[in-house]
Amino acid sequence: MPAAHDLAMLDGDELAARLGESRRELFNLRFQLATGQLDNPSRIGQVRREVARMLTVLRAREILEAEGAYVAPTAAEHEAARAKLAAEDAEREEKAAAKAAAAEAEAEPLDLHEHDHLDDDEEDEA
Repeated sequence: MPAAHDLAMLDGDELAARLGESRRELFNLRFQLATGQLDNPSRIGQVRREVARMLTVLRAREILEAEGAYVAPTAAEHEAARAKLAAEDAEREEKAAAKAAAAEAEAEPLDLHEHDHLDDDEEDEA
């Protein structure tokens, strides 16, 4: 989950883009919840907090700009924040992919040929 400090180091366009992505994800999560397809209901709360955190950063920036006290982050701070947020996003996606792969492996059907071999062995013994 991105920290407010990391979000504050992003420029306005990038922060607005992340806000849009998070709102879209929240919509999709709510839709999955309504249709009974949601695997991780706690993700809804996480995304809601991310959206609130981004809106708070945008509002704080707006207030500071109105007061004339806003100081934009340096290029190095901006790049460090982008790298950290990208790493967090990649880690979250990797965990989701691993969880999906594990669920898929768990749902594989039984091998019918294995069952046939058991029947053959029982016939040989008889």
